[in-house]
Amino acid sequence: MRSLKRSGLSPASLLTGIAALAALLVAAPAAHAADTPLRDLAAAKGKVIGTAVTGSKLTGTYGDIAGAQFNSLTPGNAMKWGSVEPTQGTYNWTEADQIVAFAQAHNQQVRGHTLVWHSQNPSWLTNGTWTPAQLGTLLQNHITTEVTRYKGKLAAWDVVNEPFNEDGTYRSTLWYNGLGSDYIAQALTAAHTVDPSAKLYINDYNVEGVNAKSTALYNLVKSLKDRGVPIDGVGLQAHLVLGQVPSTLQQNIQRFADLGVDVAITELDIRMQLPATDAKLTQQAADYKAVLDACVAVTRCAGVTVWGFTDSDSWIPDVFSGYGAATPYDENYAPKPAYHAIATALGGTSTPPTGACTATYGVTSQWNAGFTGQVRIACSGASLASWKVSWTYGAGQQITQAWNATCTQAGTAVSCANASYNGTVPNGGSVTFGFNASWSGSNPVPTVTLG
Repeated sequence: MRSLKRSGLSPASLLTGIAALAALLVAAPAAHAADTPLRDLAAAKGKVIGTAVTGSKLTGTYGDIAGAQFNSLTPGNAMKWGSVEPTQGTYNWTEADQIVAFAQAHNQQVRGHTLVWHSQNPSWLTNGTWTPAQLGTLLQNHITTEVTRYKGKLAAWDVVNEPFNEDGTYRSTLWYNGLGSDYIAQALTAAHTVDPSAKLYINDYNVEGVNAKSTALYNLVKSLKDRGVPIDGVGLQAHLVLGQVPSTLQQNIQRFADLGVDVAITELDIRMQLPATDAKLTQQAADYKAVLDACVAVTRCAGVTVWGFTDSDSWIPDVFSGYGAATPYDENYAPKPAYHAIATALGGTSTPPTGACTATYGVTSQWNAGFTGQVRIACSGASLASWKVSWTYGAGQQITQAWNATCTQAGTAVSCANASYNGTVPNGGSVTFGFNASWSGSNPVPTVTLG
């Protein structure tokens, strides 16, 4: 949607720099180095997990994380019209080429963003006086030039970006005002003609749930499909606010899928009012997991792209005063609870720092043939978006009933997972679940594993 933030680091003394680097190495990569990379978890589910990137930053820790954790890259700004053709007929492909080369070197897809938009266009285009015929030629030439350059190198294009107003009417733009709503079909057709193998999307924001705007997009896609216009998917940007994931997200994804197109979450971030607190970060983790869960649940949801993976590269603070902390990594590249929530939603067992979260087993009452047990999961220095505990009984105990968790037992092995309402454990918080079980002769306390 918007520009990724561009920032630099202030110079520091050698000793301070070494100390900071040492702290960073401990706090960031080590915090999830043992976990399965997000890209591997996503690939196992047939999904994409992507990130928008700034080309100039694809070195050092930023480059390491971008390459290791994600299987798709979206240029944050580098492929927009104002970036590639700042002067009419003069092109600058440097950053876009850099991102594509990085992706190829790291076995990643690239999602092109974006060919036709009302924003971040060069002044020569927006300030010009064009006839409809001239405007149509400009559109055709731009799409042909850019798509030709990256033909066969990109998996998908956000061909048209943000065509609708909030009420579902068409946005008044250079393109709509000059060419009418059919500029969308013209753009899709032009892109398909050049690169028929690339997936072509229409991308917009505030269309994540079922509402007037998403219904307008739905009707447009249905109309394009009926007309035979090449349209492969819709992008739901998902620039969300803490605690406001639409309840109809999965339903909305499914209705687009039922039209016969793919759906992608293209620009996910979840902003909060600063300062970030443990409670807010825990809620954010639950929100990220809800979005990932909705995508995983629908076969034609191609995947999820976060709009910058680190808070130091996020557009939010520059646009929404007092808000930030919207991405899965903090400004020092340390993974936040949201990172672990994404991993969990993709089927991983993302583990917080050793000892930060623990599970404690206890027997609260006992009688001749049975007992009541309780397990407490508590966190200090980390948080959980979901949890699972397991143990092995050593004296034939058998669980007969459980509450606040789903428990299964196979022989002596017991596994319990959170209920739908108590998966999140904030830093400094805890949850408990209980069970009844039978026993005979002895009732030794087992060792519980959290993970």
